[in-house]
Amino acid sequence: MTRAAPLRSEAFRRLAVAGAALLFVGGCAGLGSAAGDWAAYGGSPEGDRFSPLSEIRRSNVGRLQEVWRVETGEGGLQTSPLAIGGVLYVLTPDQVVLALDGATGRELWRHRPEARNRQPIRGLSYWRDGAERRLFTSHGTFLTALDPATGQPAAGFGRGGTIDLREGLGREPSTLPVFLTTPGVVFRDLLIVGFRTSETAPAAPGAIRAYDVRNGQLRWTFALVPKPEDPGAETWPAEALATAGGANAWAGLALDPERGIVYAPTGSAVDDFFGGDRKGDNLFANSLVALDAATGRRLWHQQLVRHDILDRDLPSPPSLLMVRRGGRTVPAVAQATKHGFLFVFDRVTGEPLFPIEQRSVPASDVPGEWSSTKQPFPVAPEAFARQQLTADMLTKRTPEAAAAARAAFDRLRRNGPFAPLAVDAETLVFPGFDGGAEWGGSAVERERGIVYLNANDVAWTGSLRAARATNRGAGVYQKQCAVCHGADGQGAEGVPAMTGLGGRLSLADIRRVILEGRGRMPGFPQIGSPDLEQLIHHLADPSGAAGREVQAADARVGSRYTFNGYRKFLDPDGYPAVEPPWGTLNAIDLNSGRYRWRVPLGEYPELVARGVPATGSENYGGPVVTAGGLLFIGATVRDRKLRAFDTRNGRILWEGTLPYPGAATPVTYLAGGRQFVVIAASSPRDPKAPPGSAYLAFALPDVGKGAQLASATRRD
Repeated sequence: MTRAAPLRSEAFRRLAVAGAALLFVGGCAGLGSAAGDWAAYGGSPEGDRFSPLSEIRRSNVGRLQEVWRVETGEGGLQTSPLAIGGVLYVLTPDQVVLALDGATGRELWRHRPEARNRQPIRGLSYWRDGAERRLFTSHGTFLTALDPATGQPAAGFGRGGTIDLREGLGREPSTLPVFLTTPGVVFRDLLIVGFRTSETAPAAPGAIRAYDVRNGQLRWTFALVPKPEDPGAETWPAEALATAGGANAWAGLALDPERGIVYAPTGSAVDDFFGGDRKGDNLFANSLVALDAATGRRLWHQQLVRHDILDRDLPSPPSLLMVRRGGRTVPAVAQATKHGFLFVFDRVTGEPLFPIEQRSVPASDVPGEWSSTKQPFPVAPEAFARQQLTADMLTKRTPEAAAAARAAFDRLRRNGPFAPLAVDAETLVFPGFDGGAEWGGSAVERERGIVYLNANDVAWTGSLRAARATNRGAGVYQKQCAVCHGADGQGAEGVPAMTGLGGRLSLADIRRVILEGRGRMPGFPQIGSPDLEQLIHHLADPSGAAGREVQAADARVGSRYTFNGYRKFLDPDGYPAVEPPWGTLNAIDLNSGRYRWRVPLGEYPELVARGVPATGSENYGGPVVTAGGLLFIGATVRDRKLRAFDTRNGRILWEGTLPYPGAATPVTYLAGGRQFVVIAASSPRDPKAPPGSAYLAFALPDVGKGAQLASATRRD
């Protein structure tokens, strides 16, 4: 895997560096992009995750090797870095921004924000106009503009370089959880953003907002929870609009800079699993919304899930590309979903490019619930995740696993991808709560009309129970925490149990995690005293005497039903209880709607050691594609691999082992005349991985002095 490469001449190196510098200087205003840069989240405003670099190609990728590593401490990393002019901009698990020499990993500067939390931040945004430059980052509920040359807050932006994202949403700011998990897109002198919020009430009402890149002033807002007088208000109860939350664009945006259109995929309305208080289709939740990037005016929308009660957010930014249709080339936008479909629309008009059928789906029998009787299904492309689990699709890994899976299967309610949850009875959710598609997004060959998409293909289960609380702290727990940690605090795979928490954390530690977040968990600044104190004591000692204020059917519980927690459908040995593949990588030709290839993505090393072929595994993070004919992807959480696939056929051409799972989307860029591939890796998704996180850089071997320096591993 690391055979010696031919020595490249110094003349070649000087020419490459000079060419990169010339391209950098000539980058277009507002973007600052050069051919060897990765200057936007997703590589470009369109988010195509495509690089024109081809130094690393099919014929030599087998010689790729790790050349530097920067350790960043314990915590989750999902960041896809920016690379501009040979400088790499990254985030640590506690939201410190680092500027690194892209060729060596040497630290150039760091910015440590005063207020932050430990939820992952997936990237940064960059703007340039002449000599003016801004690097935008987020921390806690704040958006900050930095000088990319020094890491200092940008003069004249907001208050001391920072604005509070809770402001301007028409609600009391202190009650709103608002986080910029995924960075915004830059259009001219505007930074356009969505946000992440709570998935239980109170939650911020979704909105797309544009800020002036120079001074931070709010220039326009599009409300995703409509005002009473706005189009879409008729799809909500009138009394719900003042307090409804969610329907927010947390997954990231895509921009067509030529046409001035920004595309926003949105999530579900709050609460995720019970919508009896929001009867109706709930526009603009679970929708792809196209807006005029200069004004925020709605151009068109398509709702892909009506009245969501299964947390079927649109989980990733859409893909912009060109497709052939009826003898002409059509600008298209393709949106992947958690339930395993790729919807394709004319980018300008919003008209579907493949027919969409309105199919009947099962109705909810939960008392007080309202559910849509029909949901949209595209006729093509065919689903990239299985839609209906039958007995013959259960695991056959061992006779014992097969028998246990069948017994569990027979106890479950099941009725396709929109089978609603029930009270006190487990329902099979397939595709699972984490997709289908997840937040990593797709890579595209824009002019060829090909989308490359990774997907999960495992089943989960879920149920509801009547909300009940014995004391005030328990009521707050049921309202804010049970949706992830379970009604009884038992947790799930990847979600820690709350039982025995008081023996593991001090009261101060519990308070810090609640307010700041950790790993996949956002902060909950909206929980104020005395509820916060009661919740802390309840978590530390659920049976203790503290906080014994009993609240009968109390408003602090919020919804009349509580989600019992996320549960994967697993066999007794902890493997998915369905037949493989459990994760896939797909290449889809959107000119025809047909698959070019589909392969398993990932493996379980212990199963491989027993002679089991690659099963695929759950995966988080996405692919990048290069002009060298390669697709790079980490994403797999069981095998800690970074892989290079041949884009023609899905064959693995190279793989490298990471110290932690690469649950992030890699980037590729030019630094010092050399092409690098960098990925963030961290441990939280893999219970067997050692604690830690790092950025790892890979390149072809170089026997020059620069490579000797670059190969030194350093620790942050």
